[in-house]
Amino acid sequence: MNLHEYQAKKLLKEHGIKIPLGYVCSTLSEIKNISSKIATNSVVLKCQVHAGGRGKAGGVRVVNNIEEIYTFFQTWIGKRLVTNQTNIHGQPIDKILIEETIDINKEFYLSVLIDRAIAKITVIASNAGGMEFEEIAKKNIGVIHKIVIDPVTGPQLYQGRELAFKLGFINHQIDDFTKIFIKLIYIYQKYDLDLIEINPLVLTKQNELICLDSKLIVDNNSLFRQSEMMKMHDLKQEDLLESHAIKFGLNYISLHGNIGCMVNGAGLAMATMDLIKYYGGEPANFLDIGGNITKEKIVEGLKIILSDKKVQVVLVNIFGGIVRCDLVAEGIIETSLLLNIKVPIIVRLEGNNAKLGIQKLTDSKLNIVLTTDLVYAANNAIKVTKEKGA
Repeated sequence: MNLHEYQAKKLLKEHGIKIPLGYVCSTLSEIKNISSKIATNSVVLKCQVHAGGRGKAGGVRVVNNIEEIYTFFQTWIGKRLVTNQTNIHGQPIDKILIEETIDINKEFYLSVLIDRAIAKITVIASNAGGMEFEEIAKKNIGVIHKIVIDPVTGPQLYQGRELAFKLGFINHQIDDFTKIFIKLIYIYQKYDLDLIEINPLVLTKQNELICLDSKLIVDNNSLFRQSEMMKMHDLKQEDLLESHAIKFGLNYISLHGNIGCMVNGAGLAMATMDLIKYYGGEPANFLDIGGNITKEKIVEGLKIILSDKKVQVVLVNIFGGIVRCDLVAEGIIETSLLLNIKVPIIVRLEGNNAKLGIQKLTDSKLNIVLTTDLVYAANNAIKVTKEKGA
């Protein structure tokens, strides 16, 4: 789960990490009240969306007077920002962050994440922070420095100092950076984060270290115990179908193909998509209905799949363990009758109550292709899409 920049900075500030003076607003009247509170000749305006690349897309701008503030606000509020990290439709903008400008002496990059290869928290830092960091890092690996955190001892002060030396900090800057280093790892663990990224962390001309921009991602698997983080969840920034799926306990991810997939179990879902790709097809989605299913979940899952106008055929692949195949069959029948589905449906049932499920689908007299052979099911789905594309 992503946080907005202003939410991430609020969290950092609460834990003693310096950020620029700033206010978030969503109406013109708020703009008028807020702009007078920042005592600098210029301010930075930032569209609040869950995507990077805002600056290059025009969503971040330094302005020098109230007229320019109004113009920026009217240009973007209520619109959508398209960046190199969004789809073609972009992300909706309903909040803009206004911040004081900072006299920057040097920009740095700093992040905390899990190194999956070694299953340990890792801190990554560079003295080449800023908008071009990714391109610079690709061309010069030597600018990247890493510190691995021992899960038993936790972060150590000497590790923060070691990283500070590598980044070129001197005197009190070393202690200031080390405090940020320790605090970030504390925040990372306390809130079950997947990522903290500060880009840039800046050294000001007044010799202060300030977090100028930040990105925080919360581990979705921890949200049941992170109630404060859940309050910050902005569903408007999520894919509408994915947000709808979450409400019903379904794991759905929209893709670019035309074969809708409904499968139980993430591993089987991945294998199903791999098989479709292997035989020349394109999956339209990932949809794992899980183990604890109900007819309602099946109905909602099919509705979500069929809401995607690209879908030309639906492949249902169920291997019943905990899942009852007859319950899945009932959900398919109910949805087909409810929505008067015209899209072909191919169903592969195996395992728990598979024979009963197949019998129910057969008795329904609906136009559903039944099979126990997954390869046949995948090829049949691909054949349908090719016929429709002809």
